[in-house]
Amino acid sequence: MRRIACLALAALATTACGDNLPTKEEIDDATARVERLAASTHQVRGALELLGLMPVYTCGEPRRSFLNHAVEGLSSTVACATARVEAVDAVTDAVVVSFPSSGCDVHGLRFTGRAVLAYRGGEDLMEMSADLRELAVDGRALQAKVGYGTCSDETRLFADVEGQVPGREEHTFHINSSVGKRDGLPIIGGTTLVFDGPGELTGPNGTDRITLTSLLYEVGNYLPKEGTALVETANGHRLGLAFQPVLWRVGKVEVTLDDKDPVTVPVVR
Repeated sequence: MRRIACLALAALATTACGDNLPTKEEIDDATARVERLAASTHQVRGALELLGLMPVYTCGEPRRSFLNHAVEGLSSTVACATARVEAVDAVTDAVVVSFPSSGCDVHGLRFTGRAVLAYRGGEDLMEMSADLRELAVDGRALQAKVGYGTCSDETRLFADVEGQVPGREEHTFHINSSVGKRDGLPIIGGTTLVFDGPGELTGPNGTDRITLTSLLYEVGNYLPKEGTALVETANGHRLGLAFQPVLWRVGKVEVTLDDKDPVTVPVVR
């Protein structure tokens, strides 16, 4: 698993001034929790980027016509994936996207298995939901429901994802997030995803509660560019993370544990 630059926390703590800095034991614990959070949100991002293979439904267009053209476009842009349209009922069609057993790389993620994207309605209201239970991202199977609604008064996108934390076999995660993208719809061809919502990380020592607020990811990056995450740990501590950009893929995160002095750490996204 990719290890983030928060491993530099220990070195910073020994050189920084101040009497209210976290202890080495607290830093080690915080580092492990941040790594588990980063690995989990990376899996959620992978689930959402699967939606990026298909364009957002164009309001007013017949559903089947839209899907046929969308599948043709997918096959031409992602040669390692295959897709077909299947009728479900009078108001629903599904697109089945399949990836080879050797894997298919998209935006730095490797997909295997298949996903079923169901489109219900059309023209005046479209609800799309994706079943990703047969899909693996970077070799990790997901229990995931993602989708969006459009052509109504409110366009929305959701992601409800759970699974094992990569590299931490005794830990699981569950994140239920509303997602947005700046300057338009939160998927397809966009360059950023913004996560808001609650989550949980569960391991041998209990469950950490997570709150994500405007956590912005640029497509293809492992770590967020900006935004905040609050981790309320199973042992009663509050771990705050505030991400900020610096240059290109270089950023920083300010880490605050309870009422201790914050520590700023460089990160490579």
